[in-house]
Amino acid sequence: MKVISVNIGEKKTVVWKKKTYETGIYKYPVDDCIVLGKENVANDHIIDRKHHGGIEQAVYAYGENHYAYWKNLYPNLEFNFGMFGENLTISNLDEEMLFVGSIYQLGECKLEVSKSRQPCVKLGIRFQDAKVIKQFWNANKCGVYFKVLKIGKVAKNDILILLEEGKNTPTIAEVYKSKRR
Repeated sequence: MKVISVNIGEKKTVVWKKKTYETGIYKYPVDDCIVLGKENVANDHIIDRKHHGGIEQAVYAYGENHYAYWKNLYPNLEFNFGMFGENLTISNLDEEMLFVGSIYQLGECKLEVSKSRQPCVKLGIRFQDAKVIKQFWNANKCGVYFKVLKIGKVAKNDILILLEEGKNTPTIAEVYKSKRR
């Protein structure tokens, strides 16, 4: 698995269905490396600290391989890496093969697989269609949150190297399926 894109978001205020939201989901690729910290990515805006960021959700990764599925469902939407609010777009990401507690080296960082993503209204805002939330739940393409064990820089083309696989733990796909509504 290789980093295809590193993505950062600015704080943005949007009106959706007559309600105003502040969000950091509008992430876009950057040319420089990004710095993964213990609770977030440096210079990336997180608005809702209750549901985003923190030790267990310091960095979110999504599979480049999942983009074709969504482009097929939303052919009129302009896609860019970071579309799902991910900080890392990774090639060949497979939630069925990522075990909770597995530890990876990525660039200067050491990361631990921690959680699956649960979609919220902000994803609907990003796609300009509330249907995407239910579609996301049903797609089994949730991406993965990592805990940062060693802070450092990550850049495009860095390789995710397995150091230690989680022992007797569920996969991210299994965790995600167990949380479905």
